[in-house]
Amino acid sequence: MSVELPGETPAVPGLRERKKERTRRTIRTEAFRLFREQGYGETTIEQIAAAAEVSPSTFFRYFPSKEQLVVADDLDPPMIEEYRAQPPELSPFLALRNAINAVYATLTPAEVAFEQERQALLYHVPELRAAIGVELERGIDMIAGLLAERTGRSPGDFEIRAAAGALTGAGLAIAMTTPVNNDNVARALEFLDAGMPLG
Repeated sequence: MSVELPGETPAVPGLRERKKERTRRTIRTEAFRLFREQGYGETTIEQIAAAAEVSPSTFFRYFPSKEQLVVADDLDPPMIEEYRAQPPELSPFLALRNAINAVYATLTPAEVAFEQERQALLYHVPELRAAIGVELERGIDMIAGLLAERTGRSPGDFEIRAAAGALTGAGLAIAMTTPVNNDNVARALEFLDAGMPLG
């Protein structure tokens, strides 16, 4: 992922990039509509492609599988960029809280609802259970890299991996039991930052 340098003018996406993003969004929107109407397991890639008015081969250019259509997290790149922009004196967990706050502040209500629906599908649809382990591993690796970058330590350090695992586990617990929203994520990060006091 490229990160803008101070003073750089953000690149304006060209017509082709905007068209590709529209197609990708349409495929996901139509897929989620079909999942709501007939269930995840009963929805085929061919049905999704037809609803999005693309061919199945076009579907596969955007998503390698139906599972990946749900797993793909579009909030990661902007969250990473915001995290890297946080003041160095902030603790890693509070820096992450601020980054997530900043990203959620840019989302429309429809985009927040989509993210909540995506998380609900990922953690409650039996056919997607196998993807959770892969997603958790990916999340731990990503967060360990960010924590290591901020603290000047190795992503493989025991404490870095443990902190990344705690954060990923907290995210999983939230997604399984409460709505995934800015307030709940911020509350979990503040709890972790405080050392998880229970008494």
